[in-house]
Amino acid sequence: MPFSLWLSLAAICAMGAMSPGPSLALVLRHTLGGGRLPGVTAGLFHALGVGFYALLTVLGLGALMARFPLLFQLVTWGGAAYLAWLGIKALRAGRAGAVQAHAVITTSPQAAREGVLVALSNPKLILFFVALLSQFISPEMSVTAKAIIVLTAMIIDGAWYVLVALLLSHSRVLPWLQQRAHWINRATGVMLIALALRVVLGPLA
Repeated sequence: MPFSLWLSLAAICAMGAMSPGPSLALVLRHTLGGGRLPGVTAGLFHALGVGFYALLTVLGLGALMARFPLLFQLVTWGGAAYLAWLGIKALRAGRAGAVQAHAVITTSPQAAREGVLVALSNPKLILFFVALLSQFISPEMSVTAKAIIVLTAMIIDGAWYVLVALLLSHSRVLPWLQQRAHWINRATGVMLIALALRVVLGPLA
């Protein structure tokens, strides 16, 4: 793969990782609820989910979705349902946090599980790989080039969310965020439910 093409790929992956959405909300929630380790764990396992989609993309995910649009619709609706469920959980956590500051505690296994599931159920991520990353794939591409694409998407995503978790868990930042955790949980819940409704009501812009 030419270096200039890889730079374009890396830039697109970075923009996709840094865009606000349920993935950022996930890392934020687990960092608030459990500290640095659950936040970093959520980021790393989210990257594994991204790597799985990147692997499917180099194996022909875009062509499969184009051939079976109903399959794509079912996947996006399933993802919307999971995001809505996470949003309801966050709203409930917000109400609990308003009464008891440390009522909602998250663990590393929970962060790992939700990190993978949010990546796999995020409709924006599915569209990203089908519409953008598939443009870098050609039938004659070598196995090495395909591996570079998968690793680039996975490493950039993981590095970004680990950095976010490290910054949020700083000794000066985390206590300030935890004091406002119930409001952050509520905002996160509203955002997740709104995205789920957006997916159900119409195509993503």
